[in-house]
Amino acid sequence: MNKSVMNKEELYSLAFQLILHAGNARSFAMEAMQVAKEGNFDEAEAKLTEADSAFNEAHHVQTDLIQKEAGGSEYDIPLIMIHAQDHLMTALTLKELAREIIDLHKLIKKD
Repeated sequence: MNKSVMNKEELYSLAFQLILHAGNARSFAMEAMQVAKEGNFDEAEAKLTEADSAFNEAHHVQTDLIQKEAGGSEYDIPLIMIHAQDHLMTALTLKELAREIIDLHKLIKKD
């Protein structure tokens, strides 16, 4: 089996892509909660859709890494990649929480 090794610069580049997309998704989720608080639910839904798009971008980066590793590539994972994964999971959790908060705002405004 021919194993390839991704160099540190490539891993740093991918980590920064994950951080960028996760950060964008987190920002959109935060904005969604803010506009929902003001009663702008259509805009809140649009912000969540934008968050989903940013997550899809991050997911592509992550999936590519996983597929390469499954195909035999080896990685010497730098700390920044762990940090990037942490950003991604935190942003995903925030988006899920945003969905619940927006739903609660809808219920409150309904009454």
